Amino acid sequence: MSRQDTARGAAAAIGAALYGLATSAVRRLPRDMSLTSAATLATLDRTGPRRITDLAAIEGVTQPAMTALVRVMEEAGLVERRGDAADKRVTLVCLTEAGASYVRTRRQAGVNAFERLIGELTGEEVEALVAALPALKHLAELESQDREGSKK
Repeated sequence: MSRQDTARGAAAAIGAALYGLATSAVRRLPRDMSLTSAATLATLDRTGPRRITDLAAIEGVTQPAMTALVRVMEEAGLVERRGDAADKRVTLVCLTEAGASYVRTRRQAGVNAFERLIGELTGEEVEALVAALPALKHLAELESQDREGSKK
């Protein structure tokens, strides 16, 4: 087996493990709102205020669907609409303090769930994860760049 074949096989095995872990993590999240709503809140937390059209494109839904979703989140006090100082014709969707708190709480719940699982690993397995941290962080950066690039 060539080095390239070995690398491809390793990439496939790592990809399958990460995908399985991510899928499992999503299933463990609270079901108090839709994944699209939670993802929209996380996007606003990460990127700041956005137009509804931008949010629809980022989250992969239609503009009418995003408008309805924003209306529901606005009624729940998680987001608010504000005018854009740079362009008075534009309305931006902004995260409220309640929305930001929700994102932080949800993120921390995910972190806590992984901490519990990691606590069940052997010392060697934890060391392997620590050694992999730089690569995992870089992978997350690449995914974020790819996601933002594909939305343009």
